[in-house]
Amino acid sequence: MDRTTETLARYATSLRYADLSASTVQAAKGHLIDSLGCAIGGYGSEPAAIARRVAPAWQGAPSARLLGEGRTTTPEAAAFANSVMIRFLDANDTYIARGSGHPSDMLGALLAAAEVAGASGKDLLLATVIGYEVFGALADQVALRDRGWDQSVFVAPASAAAAGFLLGLSAAQVADAIAIAVTASVATRQTRAGELAMWKGCATATAAKAGLFAAQLAREGMTGPTAAFEGRHGLREQVTGPFEIGGLGGGGRPFAIERTNFKFFAAEYHAQAPLAMALTLRGKVRVEEIDAIDVQIYAMAYSEIGSEPAKWDPRTRETADHSLPYMLAVALRDGRITPASFEPQRYLDPSLRPLMNKIRVAESPEFTRRFPQELRSQIDVTARSGQRFTERAEYPKGHARNPMTDADVETKFRDLAGDGLGAQRANAALQTLWRLDEAPRAGVVLDALTLSRT
Repeated sequence: MDRTTETLARYATSLRYADLSASTVQAAKGHLIDSLGCAIGGYGSEPAAIARRVAPAWQGAPSARLLGEGRTTTPEAAAFANSVMIRFLDANDTYIARGSGHPSDMLGALLAAAEVAGASGKDLLLATVIGYEVFGALADQVALRDRGWDQSVFVAPASAAAAGFLLGLSAAQVADAIAIAVTASVATRQTRAGELAMWKGCATATAAKAGLFAAQLAREGMTGPTAAFEGRHGLREQVTGPFEIGGLGGGGRPFAIERTNFKFFAAEYHAQAPLAMALTLRGKVRVEEIDAIDVQIYAMAYSEIGSEPAKWDPRTRETADHSLPYMLAVALRDGRITPASFEPQRYLDPSLRPLMNKIRVAESPEFTRRFPQELRSQIDVTARSGQRFTERAEYPKGHARNPMTDADVETKFRDLAGDGLGAQRANAALQTLWRLDEAPRAGVVLDALTLSRT
């Protein structure tokens, strides 16, 4: 295998639970809790319902359960459906470096692999750290979006490596799994451009499923391309350009999962700071008195949520949760952003358009230069009286440098999962998840999150 594949495979099979610090274990628990809250909050969504409908009823071996429903299906179908649920609300975590994306999108695959393998809670936590580390090692070096490729290129090999660990693969087998997954999962970024469709929340679920399937194939002896990253027509030549994997977590080096950012609001990550600023400004000037809103932001945020005409007239949920003008208008008008902010009756409301049309978004070269070390953004509101109000932020709540507390994570979990689980069962689920390292079987996660109505 080429050096990149071998490096990642050896890492995935050599890291041990004892190598994790207490803070790393706590971070892994926090990101699992956050992601699972997102999943239960997204359970009733149309994409999640579609994913469960196409998941066959399967009582054979191996099998894995669907989050919320508790029904057994094939591991691949469970990986896809569970990752769709995690992703739907666009409230799950975000990793930002040269590249970016949502490492928690792979967790549906890891839950399925853990069930298939009869893994322990510690095994699932370690696999989560491994998956995030592979994702981060690639994202640290590769700016995929600048080349028009999607984050599936990170999710697929990360899922393969972590699932391979759970399934007990050797280093050589994990290398095969990574090579198969990354070669077969190069997705274009059309997924996240223009007016967005349901597929925006499903593309990386497909990559997670592909990673798990690659690990299953490798376990049975399937070999993968020997130079998936570095060879002729490999990933470097066709997709990423040259890069070298840096130091991986452990041995005194921080783990990627501890650099991964939570979302305080159930909204696209680059909108987190502007939304907080908008809520602050709402207390300083009445919406009816606003004449103009000028937003300055870094290039990635401008491209992602503030540069396309569709973002000023969102016609789908997926476009609305990637529309900075829409999200700011709703925050200013309603005083909050919740999953209900992205229901059709809200994003199609014509009374919001006049306020949205007062919003101008521009890239600041200075803010772009500071990114990703800082996520600086600024909002200037001009009132009809001529008075000007300004807010600026560098790190939104939930960023690794402005972290959410465990209590914040619990509150978010209850807010997102409470309607499905009920208050008592949500609290019980939190107790189970915070003590996952004590569980002899990782399946307690699915036990705790099966909805009573099913």
